[in-house]
Amino acid sequence: MSERSMLDQALAYAAADWPVFPCKPGSKEPATPHGFYDASTDPDQVREWWGRHPDRNVAIATGYPGPDVLDVDVKPDGSGFALLNELKRAGLVDGYHAIVRTPSTGLHLYYEGTEQGNGSLPGRHLDFRSKGGYVVAPPSRGQGAGYAVVKHGPAEGSTVSWRAIREHVEPQPQRPPQRQRDPERGNEGRLDRLVEWTASRQAGDRNFPLFYAARQAAEAGLLDGQAVERFVDAAHRSGLAGGEREARRTIASAQRHAEQSAGRPMPRVQVQHAEPDPAAFIRDWNAQAAERSAGREAGG
Repeated sequence: MSERSMLDQALAYAAADWPVFPCKPGSKEPATPHGFYDASTDPDQVREWWGRHPDRNVAIATGYPGPDVLDVDVKPDGSGFALLNELKRAGLVDGYHAIVRTPSTGLHLYYEGTEQGNGSLPGRHLDFRSKGGYVVAPPSRGQGAGYAVVKHGPAEGSTVSWRAIREHVEPQPQRPPQRQRDPERGNEGRLDRLVEWTASRQAGDRNFPLFYAARQAAEAGLLDGQAVERFVDAAHRSGLAGGEREARRTIASAQRHAEQSAGRPMPRVQVQHAEPDPAAFIRDWNAQAAERSAGREAGG
């Protein structure tokens, strides 16, 4: 099967309502005067750009209506694969449209577009591209190699929360433990609001709203056994992917983060880091997905 031309692929992206623009051959440098601000979904404009310069790379303007992209870097001083594997185990990077291997052997994970803006964790070799950014996309080339799709996700992917990722990587400064509040002074009402807010989220929001609300409840001293069950029920009503098991795991993670922020000691857990290799990461991802699927089938 022959490789699609730059023009063909640019037209395909534009037909999916992803704005595109050309970059210089083998480069990330824009070939238009205003870069991603010139991005377009107009097929006539796309044909004009690549009709005159068929070897130019294809770039996509990120953020709605285009995709959001997590950029896992590989550099001489390290890679972002260890962090990506950590985020995967925390349930924060599921729901991608596709995984693309970059010329540096890093990865781009594509998600449903939002207007979150861009971000970077340079010490952990992870960047985020949303509104006001762009990525070079397949079949573009750079550094002697090409951008290539190595894995497809669901046709209808979901969003990823850069805020949740940052909070996972950079917890808030420690604060003294909060006093248990009197339910008669409004805490019960606050818990009710958090539970109902969680239940009202759209299914596409995935687990971050549950994580956020459960963490708020834990920090206020409200996350007892009864509150956990109420959050599980709220997650079920909102359509959280993964069902009860995913909900309980997310609530437990929120409680751990709350305890860490309050300065209470936590049991140390040995974290297995992923190899700095996209193929190894994808194999690990698939194995864990199969394990979860087998567990669901065993549980009926």
